[in-house]
Amino acid sequence: MDGDRVEIDGGIMEGGGQILRVCTALSCLLGLPLRVRRIRAGRSQPGLRPQHLSGLEIVRDLCDGKLNGGEIGSTEITFTPGKIKGGTHIADTKTAGSVCLLMQVAMPCVLFASSPSELHLKGGTNAEMAPQIDYTVMVFKPIVEKFNFTFNCDIKRRGYYPQGGGEVVVQMTPVKELSPINLTDRGTVTKIYGRAFVAGALPIKLAKDMSSAAVRCIRKEIRDLYINIQPVREPDDQAIGTGSGIIIVAETSTGCLLAGSSLGKRGKNSDKVGIEAAEILLKNLKHGGTVDDSLQDQLIIFMALAKGVSRVKSGPITLHTQTAIHFAEQLTKAKFTVTKSEDEDPSNDTYIIECQGMGMINPNL
Repeated sequence: MDGDRVEIDGGIMEGGGQILRVCTALSCLLGLPLRVRRIRAGRSQPGLRPQHLSGLEIVRDLCDGKLNGGEIGSTEITFTPGKIKGGTHIADTKTAGSVCLLMQVAMPCVLFASSPSELHLKGGTNAEMAPQIDYTVMVFKPIVEKFNFTFNCDIKRRGYYPQGGGEVVVQMTPVKELSPINLTDRGTVTKIYGRAFVAGALPIKLAKDMSSAAVRCIRKEIRDLYINIQPVREPDDQAIGTGSGIIIVAETSTGCLLAGSSLGKRGKNSDKVGIEAAEILLKNLKHGGTVDDSLQDQLIIFMALAKGVSRVKSGPITLHTQTAIHFAEQLTKAKFTVTKSEDEDPSNDTYIIECQGMGMINPNL
C-alpha cells in the first residue's frame, strides 16, 4: 500500500494545522492513503496538539479509516481512509482547541457521506488563532452555502480559554455534487452589525465599551451608515469559563459579508479589543474584495471539489490561502489560477482566485 501513499510535507508554506485539515479531508473524500511528515515543524511546540488530533480522529471515525501516529506531539502520521458514513460523530479536544477548526476538517467529508450526519464538536468556541463560532455562523455559513448545500449549527454551550468546554452541534445532509460560486462583485456596504460579548465573571459594561469603541473607530471612515453592535452577556448556563470578544460584520448590496473580530484577554483594555476588530473590518473593506482574510482560505477546498469554474475576488492572498491551494492541487484534479484584478479603482489591491473544480460526485447517492 505504501507505494501508493500520497506523501505530504507538513512543514512547508504555512506549516501549521491547516495542511493536516485540507489533506486529511481530501484523503477521506478521494480514498487516497496519506502520510504527513514534519507536522507543524516550525512551530514552538511541533507535532500534533489536542485540537489537531481530535480533527484527525473525527475524520478517521467518519470513514472507518486507520490512523497511525495519532498521539499528542507526533510529527508524522499515516492515514488510510475507508467509506464515508453519516450518523452521529463526536470530537472533543478536551481543551480550548477550536471547534471551528474541527468543523473545517469534518464538513467537506460529511457532505459526501451516504446519509445525514450530526457532529458534536467540543472545545473552545471563541479561541485565538481560529475563527470564532460567531464568525462561522454569521459569515462562513451564508457564503459557503452558495456552493448549494445547507447545514445547521447549534451553539449548545460556549467555552473559552483555558478550559474550553463549549459544544456545537452541526447537522448536515449530503449532496450529490457542489455548484461553483462566483463572488466577484462587491457592491456597496449597506449595513454594519455585530455582537460584543462577555461571559462568566465579566460585567456587561465591558461589552458596551468594546461596542462603543468599535463604532467610534468605524465612524471615522464610514459616516452615513447605521451601525448596530449589540452588547450581550452570555447566559451562565450556556457558557463555561470567563471570556469576552467582539465580531463586526459588513453586509453589501450584492450579499457579500466581511468581518473583523477580536478577543479580550486579561490585561487588554476593552476599548482596544473593539478598535482592533473595527480596524480589521476596515482593512478588509479597503482592499475591495468580496471576502475577508479569514474566509479566503476556507473556501478553497469547496472550490476544488465543486463542478465547474468558481471565481472569487479577494484582497491580497494570505499564506493560508496559498497553502490550501497548493495542497488542493496536489491531491485533486482541480486547477487554480490567481491573477491581479483589473480593477476600475487603482487603489484597490484585489485578486481573482479562479478554480476549475474537480467535480466530485457523491458515490453514495
